[in-house]
Amino acid sequence: MSRTAKISRETKETNISIELNLDGSGQHHIESPVPFFNHMLSAVARHGFFDLTVMASGDTEIDAHHTVEDLGIVLGEAFKKALGDKSGVRRFGRSTMPMHEALSSVVIDFSGRPFLVFNVDLPKAKVGDFDTELVAEFFVAFCNHSGANIHVNLAYGDNLHHIIEGIFKAFGRALDEATGLDPRIHGVLSTKGSLE
Repeated sequence: MSRTAKISRETKETNISIELNLDGSGQHHIESPVPFFNHMLSAVARHGFFDLTVMASGDTEIDAHHTVEDLGIVLGEAFKKALGDKSGVRRFGRSTMPMHEALSSVVIDFSGRPFLVFNVDLPKAKVGDFDTELVAEFFVAFCNHSGANIHVNLAYGDNLHHIIEGIFKAFGRALDEATGLDPRIHGVLSTKGSLE
């Protein structure tokens, strides 16, 4: 069974295409006009063992908001498509990631019912040229378009780069667990027989 997806989205604000293989090895090629976010998506692919190709352009002369949000939309749609009917999928995933002084955790349920809890107090508005509020915007878009319930929690941390990178590494690890197949699961992992 091939668990892959190719998704494209073109608007007046962005042009994004993503190729995803859930059963990859972490190979990735990420191109967008938001260098810091390219680094974060690379961390997701590498630590989640997904093969991921991202080609994106956007109206970053305004700011990076539309590009980061639409990357969340398209990546969420790619995961939803690649998971198919979710038969045999573990559904739940969690990871806690230390990065220097920061400790972050991400918990995921591919329940089909999107919801985000984002308990992360970011002490500054920017890391380099990147607006830190866009981290939450990405996760909102991903949740809504993948059908996932995601809880992101920061236990502690001071350095913005460490905090955000730790979150995305934890996200990759949690995605790997949640999208993994378990031969003990027949159909979907739900007492009601449906993940919608």
